[in-house]
Amino acid sequence: MRAVLQRVRSACVRVQDRTLGEIGPGMVVLLGFGGNDDPDMVGGPVWNKFMQKLLGLRLFPDAGGPINASLADHGGGILVVSQFTLYADVKKGRRPSFSKAAQPGAALALYQSFVADLRRQWPQVAEGEFGADMDVSLVNWGPVTIWLDSDDL
Repeated sequence: MRAVLQRVRSACVRVQDRTLGEIGPGMVVLLGFGGNDDPDMVGGPVWNKFMQKLLGLRLFPDAGGPINASLADHGGGILVVSQFTLYADVKKGRRPSFSKAAQPGAALALYQSFVADLRRQWPQVAEGEFGADMDVSLVNWGPVTIWLDSDDL
């Protein structure tokens, strides 16, 4: 499981002419699952540690500095966008291979579980549409962009 976390002033995701999710200040989570991720990990130690790390990272400003407060301290929304391209392999040639990404059915189940779990823990969660061609607009605040990989936890 991988995520790119971006501290934002605002963000939204659209599919065609529909706005699916929108937040003010908070965090955009670009989320991907790998071929080794499976439904058994939901609610397990790695899953829970990943979720707590995401919610607890100090990415927001407070009196102590520009990157000193967590989302819980600062408040705001979370916009989750599925992104299998986080598992792109570019070692050979110029066309990325996505063979390390989870298969769509497995990734969808994991994505839905992730969003449901996140909604149980955070009051303001918006999302895109899994597998859709989405337009994601955001104002990166800082900029602050963090890579989070479950293999590193």
